[in-house]
Amino acid sequence: MRRRLIQSTLAVVLVVIAVFGISLVIVETRTISSSAQERVDLEALRLASIVDSRLLGSEQVTEDILRGQVTQDRYAVVRMPGQRPIEVGDRPTGEVIRSKAARGDQGETVVVEEPRSTVTEEVGRTLLIIALVALLAVIAAVLLAIRQANRLASPLTDLAETAERLGSGDPRPRHKRYGVPELDRVADVLDASAERIGRMLTAERRLAADASHQLRTPLTALSMRLEEITLTDDLDTVKEEANVALTQVERLTDVVERLLTNSRDPRSGSAVTFDLDEVIQQQIAEWRPAYRSAGRAIVSSGKRHLQAVGTPGAVAQVLAALIENSLMHGGGTVALRTRVTGNQAVVEVTDEGPGVPADLGARIFERTISGRNSTGIGLAVARDLAEADGGRLELLQTKPAVFGLFLSRTPPAKKQPEDEPTVR
Repeated sequence: MRRRLIQSTLAVVLVVIAVFGISLVIVETRTISSSAQERVDLEALRLASIVDSRLLGSEQVTEDILRGQVTQDRYAVVRMPGQRPIEVGDRPTGEVIRSKAARGDQGETVVVEEPRSTVTEEVGRTLLIIALVALLAVIAAVLLAIRQANRLASPLTDLAETAERLGSGDPRPRHKRYGVPELDRVADVLDASAERIGRMLTAERRLAADASHQLRTPLTALSMRLEEITLTDDLDTVKEEANVALTQVERLTDVVERLLTNSRDPRSGSAVTFDLDEVIQQQIAEWRPAYRSAGRAIVSSGKRHLQAVGTPGAVAQVLAALIENSLMHGGGTVALRTRVTGNQAVVEVTDEGPGVPADLGARIFERTISGRNSTGIGLAVARDLAEADGGRLELLQTKPAVFGLFLSRTPPAKKQPEDEPTVR
């Protein structure tokens, strides 16, 4: 492309130079020839007037007197009645430019000649100047063509590299513009595509991380229930543990569906009114074996029979994340305490451990932030799940750590469409 642009620009310039250059040469040649003819005619008239003035004054007209009046390289012939012609200068050889015969009042005639070579030399100098100007024009055109070709070709190369990076899995937009509307439009589209691909890849990676984290806890609990079944011969215990395992399988299914729903639309929570005690007791039952194995206890207290608005599966996942966080990072007994504040039901999860380090307090809900060698996404996922149903998850106290899950106690009012009149 670069070579074609240079060649096309150079071809246009050469055509323009050829058309205007030839015309200029023709015009200049004729102008120089006309100027030379006018010069010798004026020379003849000037000599005729000099001869006239001397004859009127009865002065002599000789070659020596006229030699100083004739321009160098020119030849003049003065003819006076009854006298021999007077020749001034050297007669030129070859082609000459001859003036018209200038006649004086005393009957004398003057003819001036000039070698045509002087015109040829002047035409040659003019042609040389025109050729130099044309050469400069060609050089300037080539330089401008190279610059323009680079200006157009380099952006296309950059855009091709950007498209190749997108194809290779690097979705970073370049935000580079080139001052050419068409190329900038292509760059805008590529950057927008890069941002969309980046968001898609981020969502996929986030879904994979959330799934691995959120599924780990139910699977661990399910595994512990199955181990309990294998270690007992009591049929009633087997039935009880099997029922709990089935409940955990249902919860596992709900976790998967919830993760897939959040990956498509994080705000698409299906909030309903549910019994908060039921969800809390379910989590205590699931986590009690893990705490018993660690030599710790998990208990609940506070206001009973609270109704909250949210998605029971999502609330269970939030509580599971908080309970698991206390198991990994806390110490002593873990307490789930319920209370009411305003129009909200609050579930506080606390333990007797060292609490949250001061440098992590403000960033505890950020992804990849962890006080130990954990993934650091559990609390971030829990916060997202809480907010999806209109609730919120906060760190109420750092030492000891107290997390608060705030849930609405009444469903949000449905917004009436603006274009639909209110019925009264």
